[in-house]
Amino acid sequence: MSTLKTTIWKTGTLQNYKYVVICSKYGDKLLLSRHKERATWETQGGHVEVGEAPLEAAKRELYEESGAVDFTIEPLCDYEFGGANGMAFSADIHKFGSIPPESEMAEVREFEELPENLTYPAITPVLFALMKIHH
Repeated sequence: MSTLKTTIWKTGTLQNYKYVVICSKYGDKLLLSRHKERATWETQGGHVEVGEAPLEAAKRELYEESGAVDFTIEPLCDYEFGGANGMAFSADIHKFGSIPPESEMAEVREFEELPENLTYPAITPVLFALMKIHH
């Protein structure tokens, strides 16, 4: 069982962002991705590349991990998890293309609510709960 703690801050509080996480919706459904090497579901997201702003990273990761080509995205919060700083975003997806062939993700799926088999159960429910509060 994981003992890692998620700490949430107002957007822009932290610096040196290592990760971005995107809580995505398609219509009124939650959208999660499944990694090719796992049977669990996760938000889209990943590493912020050198010289990349968190918003740029979030847009890139959202496309790479879901195939989303038309969406609105906005910052949700800053977070610290497992010793690394990240910025979380909320995205409403309007249109999909194909998941790029080089993507780490095998598929995306819509959910009415978060499934039990989450890749990151200590942080995903926290961030989606914040998204509900902000919308």
